Amino acid sequence: MRLPINRSGKRELSKSVSLKVKLSGFLRLIRPVNCLMMGLAVIVGAFLARGERIEILSLTLGFLTAFTFTGASMALNDYYDREIDMINAPTRPIPSGIITPKEAVFMSLLLTLIGFVSALLTNLNCFLLTIIAWILFTVYSTKGKRTGLIGNMMVSTCVSIPFIYGGYIASNNFNVVTLIFSGMAFLANTGREITKGITDIAGDKLRGINTVAVTYGSRVAAILSAIFYLSAVFLSVIPYFEKSLSIWYIPTLILADAGFIYSSISLLINQSRENARKVKNIVLIWMLLGLISFLSGSVL
Repeated sequence: MRLPINRSGKRELSKSVSLKVKLSGFLRLIRPVNCLMMGLAVIVGAFLARGERIEILSLTLGFLTAFTFTGASMALNDYYDREIDMINAPTRPIPSGIITPKEAVFMSLLLTLIGFVSALLTNLNCFLLTIIAWILFTVYSTKGKRTGLIGNMMVSTCVSIPFIYGGYIASNNFNVVTLIFSGMAFLANTGREITKGITDIAGDKLRGINTVAVTYGSRVAAILSAIFYLSAVFLSVIPYFEKSLSIWYIPTLILADAGFIYSSISLLINQSRENARKVKNIVLIWMLLGLISFLSGSVL
């Protein structure tokens, strides 16, 4: 839904916007699929750590922390991207006028507060990790995005933290398998962030955001993305040789790895904005399959 534009060139939020549209806008703002994946990452991290006992309450609080912090970071990011999204993504909730900038900030603050409280109720290590994640996503949204690859890695660090967080829930520690999967998440998400830069070249150039695609071109960005995706594939097979997971992790992993390889080849062949957007979106599916794979191998 796109709302009317006023004389200043900005979209007006019509008083007739229904509650349903507003709620839909908030959901799109926080990107619930991303939130669910990060919540699931905490659960996977907890099972990978193989603690003697995993308390359901702590696991629920961990899921809530990851979900709310991811939503908070998405809302804050959209707030700072509201001008560039007029070019790159005009149908997003803020540039389309469905959600106001103030509402986005309020949503981010509310979700951050909920995340901090749930982390504090879990344990001290989890609370400290939450502080680190908050610093990273705040610095990224305000300043780090302009740094290109460094900013991409800041986002990916936030994506990898939930697995370690889950380890601290289960046993106040984490093992080699947890670190391997955290590394996979870091590599795969960095590749995805670089791919995203290909889709956003026009707006990023306007705002002076030095992504790999802006600085070196779409071809180099595609090659670097593929390197990160394939590096994640390489890491994924280590648990098989270490015999640290059951064989049940293999079937879904084959699908995930095949997907990453396919997406890498697709991006190397075609660096158009449309194809980069397709790759960016479908990589989330491969990442989800990877989550399911490691979860299956740790509990079955």
